[in-house]
Amino acid sequence: MVTPPQQALLRLAWEGVGPVRMTALLAEHGTPEAALAAGPSAWGAGRRINRVAPTGSFDEELALIERHRVQVLTLVDDGYPTVLRTIHDPPPVLYLQGTLIPEDAAAVAIVGARLATNHGLSVAEKLGRDLAAHGLTVVSGLARGIDGAGHRGALKAGGRTIAVLGHGLTRVFPPEHADLARQIAAQGAVISEFPMRMVPYRENFPRRNRVISGLSLGVVVVEAAARSGALSTAAHALEQGREVFAVPGLAGSVVSQGTHQLLRDGARLVESAEDVLAELQAPLAACVARSALAVDTPSRIAPRLTSDEAQVYARLSTQPAGVDWLAAQTGASPAHLLQLLLHLELRGLVRQVPGQQFVRVNPCG
Repeated sequence: MVTPPQQALLRLAWEGVGPVRMTALLAEHGTPEAALAAGPSAWGAGRRINRVAPTGSFDEELALIERHRVQVLTLVDDGYPTVLRTIHDPPPVLYLQGTLIPEDAAAVAIVGARLATNHGLSVAEKLGRDLAAHGLTVVSGLARGIDGAGHRGALKAGGRTIAVLGHGLTRVFPPEHADLARQIAAQGAVISEFPMRMVPYRENFPRRNRVISGLSLGVVVVEAAARSGALSTAAHALEQGREVFAVPGLAGSVVSQGTHQLLRDGARLVESAEDVLAELQAPLAACVARSALAVDTPSRIAPRLTSDEAQVYARLSTQPAGVDWLAAQTGASPAHLLQLLLHLELRGLVRQVPGQQFVRVNPCG
């Protein structure tokens, strides 16, 4: 069931209002309904971010959402991915099949060449499987080649995976991935910011790529030519403050040119899931704390927080808190609290500010 605020944002997106303008409208008018009522002159009509208008009428769009049992998530919804909110231009509307859960904040993207080598496909699938086995969600774009291999690896591990589409949910591209998309929806989510009938125009995919990186703490590029959509995703990741990883390939191979350039430019070299986990320790620990994951569950993400550390971290926010206040909230002694806070600070999860007060540093948003 699409709520009135969701319907207002859907209509604004349908009329061509882009992510940045949508955020400004909400800030200016307070609610989606008020932003819609402000009219085309306030929306910035005529500045459609896509040259291609949606197909059909808006009423048909709402009917398709209901018919295909699609969930709508908007910027004003509590279930909207927290980590995605932190990017410069978060999608105002997400169309969703499957489920998104808080633990998906601990996600890593695996992207790369469509015309991948057998070696690259094997590496991507193993990375997807091993990252999922460690409790991470694997994000990719459902494309041929590396994307599909990363999704399949996560599914084989029984883990979660999210596919971000460059078109509407009434179609699957490439067509041969229709069954894969159904498996992903059953074990994660298939999402799009595009209207239901939008076809996979080339210009949609750079926009799709910023969502792949925006949902992730880091992006792993397995294989990529010198000009590649995977490099676009890596560029978005850098702009969004995400980590960029690259798997080295064979010297002289066309699909190694992009990854080797990323490595020359400072990307982290990756040969295994453990390399990714080692680089993402602090943000992963923050995600564990934020989602209140079990601290002793073997299948979850390392490094673990002790129960005492998680309790203290959960009490902190971006507003400074003193040791006395934390002692009253947790029942712990000031001496023990200072020890716990030091451990959290060394992990990059907490920062001390003047007056011996502490604030949360939350890479998960």
